[in-house]
Amino acid sequence: MLDTATIERLAARLDEAERTKSLIPMFTKEYPDFSIEDAYAVQRAWTKLQLGRGRIIKGHKIGLTSKAMQNAVGINEPDYGVLFADMFYADATPVPFDRFHAPRIEVELAFVLKAPLRGPDCTIFDVLNATDYVTPALEILETRMHRVDPETGKTRKVMDTISDNAANAALVLGGRPIRPMDADLRWIGALLFRNGEVEETGLAAGVLNHPANGIAWLANRLAPHDEHLKAGEVVLAGSFTRPVDIRRGDTFHADYGAFGSVSCQFV
Repeated sequence: MLDTATIERLAARLDEAERTKSLIPMFTKEYPDFSIEDAYAVQRAWTKLQLGRGRIIKGHKIGLTSKAMQNAVGINEPDYGVLFADMFYADATPVPFDRFHAPRIEVELAFVLKAPLRGPDCTIFDVLNATDYVTPALEILETRMHRVDPETGKTRKVMDTISDNAANAALVLGGRPIRPMDADLRWIGALLFRNGEVEETGLAAGVLNHPANGIAWLANRLAPHDEHLKAGEVVLAGSFTRPVDIRRGDTFHADYGAFGSVSCQFV
């Protein structure tokens, strides 16, 4: 692994890039042996910087949950990041476009926990028992580093994304709360509209065959670091649509049928 000083220096670069809405070079370009564990170490160091400024952790996000996305980036497991309280927007709330550099949006389900979840042996059944309710959600993605290197044309690697808080920037919660045993969560689907036109459709089964599987994976992934998911946390289970680019003035509406909807406008 990289040494502590290097990890902290990379975390500081990400912090500066976020605050100035600028893009930095990919870490894998400067450090060709940059590993997944290096990436999570940078993410933890970046999180520590945010906590030092008074930001409050309110949950976690899970990404790269579909087999297609995992195969595309050459990994066999999802990734995760941290959700801070200032990232949350309510349904139908205007979202300031200037907060972001090049945002994108995805359709997900959010799990709100009523009990803690700890690994290493957390199962889907533990997740369902610990969940107060599930609700529709939109995740707003952002990058603090180049997606494509301007000099070489190479795309960023999953290690770059992980270090960059799994590309998370904000989220919108809405729709109606669903008790986890009141529906087969695999069959919840959604239509994503941008300015009245359908951009994406998807089914929650695309998230590891069941979105609760991602929550169990995360609890187990955190365990070696003596971390766990706390009661009251919101956990984004992973997208079941492709990311859609956001433009200033766009209105997004995700229709989950009988399970409600969630919307936002970028102003």
